[in-house]
Amino acid sequence: MTETVRPTFHGFEQIPLREYAERAYLDYSMYVVLDRALPFIGDGLKPVQRRIIYAMSELGLNAAAKPKKSARTIGDVIGKYHPHGDSACYEAMVLMAQPFSYRYPLVDGQGNFGSSEDPKSFAAMRYTESRLTPIAEVLLGELAHGTVDWTANFDGTLEEPSWMPARLPHLLLNGTTGIAVGMATDVPPHNLNEVVSACIHLLDDPKAGVRELCEHVRGPDYPTSAEIITPAADLLALYETGHGAIRARATWKREQQNIVITALPHQVSPSKVIEQVAAQMRAKKLPWLEDIRDESDHANPVRVVLVPRSSRVDAEQLMGHLFATTDLEKSYRANFNVIGLDGRPQVKNLKTLLAEWLQFRTDTVTRRLQHRLDKVERRLHLLEGLLTAFLNLDEVIRIIRSEDEPRPVLQKRFDLSDEQVDYILETRLRQLARLEEMKIRGEQDELDKERDRLIATLGSKAKLKKLIRDELLADAKKYGDARRSPLVERGAAQALAETELVPSEPVTVVLSDKGWVRAAKGHDVDAAALSYREGDRLRAAMRGRSTQAVAFLDSAGRSYSTVAHSLPSARGNGEPLTGRFSPAPGVSFQALATGEPDTRFVLASSHGYGFVTRFENLVGRQKAGKAMLTLSPGAQVVQPAAVTDLETDRIVAVTSAGHLLAFPVSELPELDRGKGNKIIEIPKAKRGTERVVAVAAVPPGGTLQVRSGARTMSLAFRDLENYLGARASRGGLLPRGWQKVDGLSVE
Repeated sequence: MTETVRPTFHGFEQIPLREYAERAYLDYSMYVVLDRALPFIGDGLKPVQRRIIYAMSELGLNAAAKPKKSARTIGDVIGKYHPHGDSACYEAMVLMAQPFSYRYPLVDGQGNFGSSEDPKSFAAMRYTESRLTPIAEVLLGELAHGTVDWTANFDGTLEEPSWMPARLPHLLLNGTTGIAVGMATDVPPHNLNEVVSACIHLLDDPKAGVRELCEHVRGPDYPTSAEIITPAADLLALYETGHGAIRARATWKREQQNIVITALPHQVSPSKVIEQVAAQMRAKKLPWLEDIRDESDHANPVRVVLVPRSSRVDAEQLMGHLFATTDLEKSYRANFNVIGLDGRPQVKNLKTLLAEWLQFRTDTVTRRLQHRLDKVERRLHLLEGLLTAFLNLDEVIRIIRSEDEPRPVLQKRFDLSDEQVDYILETRLRQLARLEEMKIRGEQDELDKERDRLIATLGSKAKLKKLIRDELLADAKKYGDARRSPLVERGAAQALAETELVPSEPVTVVLSDKGWVRAAKGHDVDAAALSYREGDRLRAAMRGRSTQAVAFLDSAGRSYSTVAHSLPSARGNGEPLTGRFSPAPGVSFQALATGEPDTRFVLASSHGYGFVTRFENLVGRQKAGKAMLTLSPGAQVVQPAAVTDLETDRIVAVTSAGHLLAFPVSELPELDRGKGNKIIEIPKAKRGTERVVAVAAVPPGGTLQVRSGARTMSLAFRDLENYLGARASRGGLLPRGWQKVDGLSVE
């Protein structure tokens, strides 16, 4: 006989890790989505919010009650319904009490519940008190009327509502935000009157589209009075698709010379804006602004004063820049991802949201009416039995006195139900007075009429729809208010260019041999007379404006650029260009240029090659520079010469041997980059010792200054005819004693 082997159980189950991880992750994901992060379309609440409101109602903390310590409320919430952290639960309650966070607050907080300056600066729960606001009645009013399903709490000792029987679409009124696993929700708040108007329109015309509904719901309505500047077409697209973006902009006004900001976008604090503006002022990026002050108080919750430097400052332009660079203009994401009536999360458009909520409301009202009808019919049934007993009072008293078990005897004698007999036996003697019959019949008549009304309403879609409509209008009249966030279509704010933010002043940019740079105010600056670091001296100087860019050319022919106003003052020795740019090792800075983008310059090398180019070609944002002038081995960069007119100017080049050549600038090509063409001939035998010292562009009426040591020779435009020649020729020899040229300049 074989022995039967019984399986043993060791208290655990063995399953593959892959299967366990997948199941655990999916379970967690569904929990986060359905029970934490996303709201239910019916009442617009997340579970923690629903439990807080229900716990407060159970504590009797309605709008007319005396508030209790918030710690008492949170204790009930986490002890009975929501076994999570008390701080997170308290923060959820505080959020529902903040008028700057909720469009229609559900909790009336007493004490420090934070401020728009710092929403999380609220006091601990042991210091604050709270109760529900009047509008919370919209969520709780029908809770006891059989309108919701009840479910056991976390430990099975109590029951809690699965949802609230909301009389208004709370989801759209206060909005919500949440992040789940793989999905998020961002529903902005809306105006109660507008939402109710859209609901009524959809009740009257179920085929109405989103475009028609948007004639009622014109856009979000935040708790602040900042402008919503999103174009109507974008808002329509948002409501049609269920996702998009909303832009809000601060409002401001002029008070004499000052600019006063009176409202900020939702969840933007005055201190944050002031910090952002002050940072720009410290960086010298707001020269138009002299000061910024926060004058907010209880009478003026938002009052930020900007003090311009003068009355000539364009306030519109200044505010446009601040809108583009600070939180004075803010964008909000919208994503109507909510849990629908089918229990599944989905991104819904405006019509789907309202249609599903109206279906929810219809079901809720139907359940409420049916619950009331059941109660009325039960009461009529009991009254019918009581009236029977009253009309046969002597017989009823005899049976009760003489029978050991009067209940079955009464039931058989008068054909009564169990409920009727129990009700008769529980009736007090005082109710057997002579006038009681009239009261019973009067109550019967009233209940009969109410039953008829209830049956008629439940049996007619039109009457049910009218009831819902009337209740919506009544709640809108009681709780509705005017729109706070005005809808104003405005163009996108543009940040001012850096050059527009800086006053245009004459400056002289000075470059030293060792690559140190600085900018001196004015054009009457003797650059050579400035103080230099030991062993250093003037390399090149050029006049320009503080708003212009400055380009620097290194010994490899690469160009680097920065704005003139960002350069250090000439009061000191300046700063090395290697701190701003990243040239190749062993490369030195040899020349500079500044001007407007369309200014032409002659770029030349010491080997006599060059071309004409626009200044904008020299400008680049690359820290490593951009290749500009192609140099042959041993060649150096010559200081660029500005061209006034491409038709009439003459290019002048001079070599270290005293040869000077002048020719029309039109003979030199205009290139974006490269080596260029030959400017002046240097014989092969002398290329190792002779080089181009300088180039210049002389306009008609201009004078060429030839510097040799401490002496200067002036050559008028007509005097250059003695040195005229074809491009790439040798040119004429300067007079004896002037053949060692240090540089050229034009006046």
